[in-house]
Amino acid sequence: MSPFPDGPPPKSARPTRVDELIDGRLMARLDHLDVVSRRIFSGRVQGERRSKRRGQSVEFADFRPYVAGDDLRFVDWNIYGRLDRLFLKIFLEEEDLSLIVAIDASASMDWGDPSKFEFTRRLAMALGYIGLVNQNRVTLAAFGGLDADGRPAGLQRLSNLRGRRRTHEAGRWLLDLEPGGPGGFTEAMKTIALSRQGRGVMVVLSDFLLKDGYETGLRYVAGRGYDVFAMQVLSPQEIDPLKHGMRGDLRLVDLEDGDEAEVTVNGAVLQGYRDRLDAWSGGLRDFCIRRSIMHSVVDTATDMDTLLLDYLRRRGLLR
Repeated sequence: MSPFPDGPPPKSARPTRVDELIDGRLMARLDHLDVVSRRIFSGRVQGERRSKRRGQSVEFADFRPYVAGDDLRFVDWNIYGRLDRLFLKIFLEEEDLSLIVAIDASASMDWGDPSKFEFTRRLAMALGYIGLVNQNRVTLAAFGGLDADGRPAGLQRLSNLRGRRRTHEAGRWLLDLEPGGPGGFTEAMKTIALSRQGRGVMVVLSDFLLKDGYETGLRYVAGRGYDVFAMQVLSPQEIDPLKHGMRGDLRLVDLEDGDEAEVTVNGAVLQGYRDRLDAWSGGLRDFCIRRSIMHSVVDTATDMDTLLLDYLRRRGLLR
């Protein structure tokens, strides 16, 4: 018996074009946003990241007295002419920032109305676009999902994109993802942690409803040079099942491993479900707080503009 009187929640049509993931109107609103790091990062190239480190960019910061061995190109000769003393110009260094957006493409994400997977792809596209237009080094990653032959794909990555011109490439990569299979969260986080380049911000988009747990995977990426944001994406049907028609005698099937359970949904069962969901999400939140990971619960019914332009700015991911 279906959990819903009229069948499972309908799936929205899958996007097939990049402009269905992110349109020109939203791009225009995102152009003035940037990804925020709580730390000072050193990169291999000069990017768009202002730091407190003094360097050789074009933005003047201060003067300091000349000492033997300093580069004479940065001596202010006007001051020398007035004071007969050598002073060096100091500039703000522009440092490189790496943005990694890792999305859960496992079977459990391909559920809900709006679909968790489709919502996550749109959010990943928007965050990636913000990184690209600010000349950050952007990597998109997906754990779970299926390959072209319908087999578990493992970790998939599109690495080291930079610049607005790579927007379409990022969008096509996201569109080609096919959800399904188990998540492989722990191994994916281990691989990302061991292969990281530089430092930066990492955003993990998942429902975090993982049978094997999230602890080991998040430990791999916490404290490894990333500011980590764990965004727990849940559908309205998961947040409030009674409001969305889940009641009666049901057979529940795990989308990833096929496990089944027969239940009679009543008030006591729903209260027990809410308590367990709250406990799981609360445990994830507490785990993240202890490791300086920012945790947020995001309803897929949330308007994307509101999420990006308001909520994520207040949470400190964007500015």
